[in-house]
Amino acid sequence: MFGTEATVAVADPSALSETQWIVQDHLDAIDKACSRFREDSDLTALNAAAGQPTRVSAVLRDAIEVALRAATLTDGDVDPTVGQAVRVLGYDKDFGSMAATGPAVARLARIPGWRCVTVEPDGTVTVPTGVQLDLGATAKAWAADTAARRAADAVGSGVLVGLGGDIAVAGPAPEGGWTVGVADWHGACDSDVAATVRVESGGLATSSTTVRRWMRGSEEVHHLVDPRTGGPVNVVWRTVSVAARSCVDANTASSASIIRGECAPAWLAARALPA
Repeated sequence: MFGTEATVAVADPSALSETQWIVQDHLDAIDKACSRFREDSDLTALNAAAGQPTRVSAVLRDAIEVALRAATLTDGDVDPTVGQAVRVLGYDKDFGSMAATGPAVARLARIPGWRCVTVEPDGTVTVPTGVQLDLGATAKAWAADTAARRAADAVGSGVLVGLGGDIAVAGPAPEGGWTVGVADWHGACDSDVAATVRVESGGLATSSTTVRRWMRGSEEVHHLVDPRTGGPVNVVWRTVSVAARSCVDANTASSASIIRGECAPAWLAARALPA
């Protein structure tokens, strides 16, 4: 599901080894529940249920509720029902395993909208026939948040967990905060870092259209889908970074900002989100 590198940092160096194992176990559990690339994942089973109410694991239920909250907060800009649209564009396996080129897309998929998904208090989820959930937009950020909190509580040290462009911190930060570089790609070298910020709590997320790109016919496409069209969003902002009280909130805002384009600065300012 994650398809990226994981970074773990601790304020107390002696806690690094234990923290690493705690984070790894937690990420493994979320991947098993939420990956759309694994045949044995809970999400794959739910997407194949053909409209039948399905009792899902607590992890998947929580991840779906996080995704539906993001959809509500962004008026559907960040929508978990884009799964089929992303598949049609060719993103049907882990990005590292994808073919760089493929046939042209004959017709884009319609986005049914997050309101068609229901989650009952007992953990029963219903996804209509033909609808495919993709939790990648929020589940990675949620994984960073929950992994950082779990590790910080266990080792009693400040912890930073970074999953690609999604960074969460928990526990007492080092003096002056965590130093984080901002760039188009999380693996950028020092010369490509556009800015440096210090984070003491919450999360910082960067969404970009520059890295996950591939060719379909003669058209270059990317992974951020506009729910209004079912196709890749028209690029106004190459990269958007947002700080918020959690990595999930930061990721929700950064993803929505790419999709909102020119309207993003006013939308972020109205919510007092540093970006």
